[in-house]
Amino acid sequence: MEPQLENIANVWPKIKSIFSVPHTEEEYGNLVSMLDNLIDEVGENEKHPLSSLMESIGTFIETYENKNIPTASGNPVESLRYLMKEHNLKQSELPEIGSQGVVSEILKGKRNLNIRQIKKLSTKFNISPLVFIQDN
Repeated sequence: MEPQLENIANVWPKIKSIFSVPHTEEEYGNLVSMLDNLIDEVGENEKHPLSSLMESIGTFIETYENKNIPTASGNPVESLRYLMKEHNLKQSELPEIGSQGVVSEILKGKRNLNIRQIKKLSTKFNISPLVFIQDN
């Protein structure tokens, strides 16, 4: 075996759960948790040493979600309004976003959801974060 492949073969059992497309909800949940931690660490710093890992894990998660998780169509504000109506929630009942005033500004289109809010809303409603990301 080529030396480079031999090195990879020795390390692979320890890292394959991070560098593989998830096939179960548990594997998916573990990768989402890892991505959350990476987002907190890396943020938007493209020069961070872990930024390419964050991108790779995001791709693995997206592959799983495209195959296994239905997503709502429409824009983020309309999706949020729909979810609020479905769950009978008032603006003041979304501390994940912020104060009632912040929620109001988002619903009026004066403000966009940030990454932290999107992560919390996707967890609260058990849906893909992609629902809250505007596709321009």
